[in-house]
Amino acid sequence: MSAVSHPAQTPSARNAVKNAAGDTFATAINCIDGRVQICVIEKIRSRFAVQYVDVITEPGADGILAFGPPEVIEAIRRKAALSVERHRSRVVAIAAHHDCLGNPGSKAEHLECLKRAVERIVGWNLKVRVVGLWVNERWCAEIVSDTEQ
Repeated sequence: MSAVSHPAQTPSARNAVKNAAGDTFATAINCIDGRVQICVIEKIRSRFAVQYVDVITEPGADGILAFGPPEVIEAIRRKAALSVERHRSRVVAIAAHHDCLGNPGSKAEHLECLKRAVERIVGWNLKVRVVGLWVNERWCAEIVSDTEQ
């Protein structure tokens, strides 16, 4: 069994909000597609200097948050709020990706969904940084929107 690596203790890591156990968390709302899980988690861990990423998955999550049924949006909101409240997550990321079966469309269509999804998450008043991620055809996650920039 190999040890799990943790981000280096950079100044931003030292300043990250820790939960009661001393761990740092972010939250990812992502598609169920296994091809995008690792790159999204790695991008969040490295960019925001957190140890762990709580993951909420739905097929085509960006499309659901942009247009999706209210009951599914509410279920995602409750899970994100739990992560923020209990793990003290201070970043919530919403990801979209190339070749999505749950929300098929062009990159431009996904970027529009991400814009709407970020606005929706901001509207939840979780008092966190919200970022939109695009996973390209090389399965690399890129930050395409950030409420702190």
